[in-house]
Amino acid sequence: MFTATLIAAGRLTPNIMADARDRLAAAGCVPTTLAWIDEGDAADWRFERAPVDARATLEGAFDGVDLVVQPAAERRKMLLVADMDSTMITVECIDELAGYAGLKPKIAAITEAAMRGELDFEAALDARVALLRGLDADVIDACLRERVTLMPGAVALVRTMRGWGATAVLVSGGFSRFANPVAAEIGFDRAIANVLEIDGDALSGTVARPIVGAATKRATLIETRDALGLPDTATLAVGDGANDLAMIEIAGLGVAYRAKPIVAAAAGARIEHGDLTALLWAQGVPRAEWRTC
Repeated sequence: MFTATLIAAGRLTPNIMADARDRLAAAGCVPTTLAWIDEGDAADWRFERAPVDARATLEGAFDGVDLVVQPAAERRKMLLVADMDSTMITVECIDELAGYAGLKPKIAAITEAAMRGELDFEAALDARVALLRGLDADVIDACLRERVTLMPGAVALVRTMRGWGATAVLVSGGFSRFANPVAAEIGFDRAIANVLEIDGDALSGTVARPIVGAATKRATLIETRDALGLPDTATLAVGDGANDLAMIEIAGLGVAYRAKPIVAAAAGARIEHGDLTALLWAQGVPRAEWRTC
C-alpha cells in the first residue's frame, strides 16, 4: 500500500482531492481511501500500486500543491539529516558574509553555480573563502545576528520529530560558527560543518580540512543510521543544493526543498510551495501534534 500526500496549507479542497482520485484511478494506481491529516491543509490518498505513475500523474497537477508519494508503512522517520543554508535557514551564510566585504554579487554567483552542480563544491568553497581573506572575524557574529533567519517550519519539524524519539543531525557545507548556534536554536542533536580559519582578528581566507561536502553528508546519514540500528526506510534527508544529492538519494525519504533543478529532478519528493512543516504532514502528523518547544 502507498500514500500520496497532497499539501497546500489553507488551499486544499475536496474538489482537488476528488480530481486526484480520478487521476490515480486513470493511471492504474487503484486509489482506496481518502484521509484528511488537517482539513484544508493536507490529506492522503492511499492506493495499491504504481507509485512512480502516481507521482507522475499528480506532481504539478494542482497549482500551489506539494506532493509526497511513498510507502504507507514507516512514514514517521527516526533519523533526520538536514542541510542548513537555504534549507534550515533562509540565506547562504557565505553570501551574507561577503556582503560585509562588498563582494556579495561576485560570491553569490559562485554559490549559485556550485549549488546547481555546475562547479566542484570544494573548489568553489575555497575560491569564495579566499575572497574573504582579511575580513574582520567579528563580522561573523554580526552576520549571524543581523542576517541569519530560521526557515519557517524548521523548529516545528525538528522538535516534533525529536519528540517521538528521532535523531536530528545538521550537516552543512557552510561554517560551524553559524551551524552550531543554528542547530542549538532549532533543536538538532548535533551539527557538522566547515571551520573558517582565522589569523589573528581576521579571516585567513582558508577552510580547515577535510571539507564538509557531499561525501560527508552521505557518510553522516549512513553512519548515524547504522549506529542507531535503523533501516533505510526510517531515514529522512532534506536539502536544496547539488552537494545534498548524495544523502538525498540514499534516504528512505529524500526531499528537495525549494531546490535547484538538478536536486529537484533526482529527489524522491520535492517541496516547492510549503514550508518545512510540509515534512510533518508528509509523515502523517497533524498540526495538533506539532511541537515548537
